[in-house]
Amino acid sequence: MELIFVLILTVFLGFELISKVPSTLHTPLMSGSNAISGITVLGAIVAAGSNHSTLAQLLGAVAVAFATMNVVGGYLVTDRMLEMFKKKEKK
Repeated sequence: MELIFVLILTVFLGFELISKVPSTLHTPLMSGSNAISGITVLGAIVAAGSNHSTLAQLLGAVAVAFATMNVVGGYLVTDRMLEMFKKKEKK
């Protein structure tokens, strides 16, 4: 029951914090979270290559896939945000 309360609390707190971040700070924050996600990929690779049970290796492989998607998506969003700040060329 306590874990459900913590989950609900973090969802509301996360939403409030993210909604208050101005767009000029969004890109640096995304870059920082991409670096953290890169560490997650390394941890998932270690888990996938471990000598533990087959289930642990399978979960590690799934974690590698999801963490990689998170990193790639984060960089795509960051790139898109940076495009918004570039000056438009006149034709």
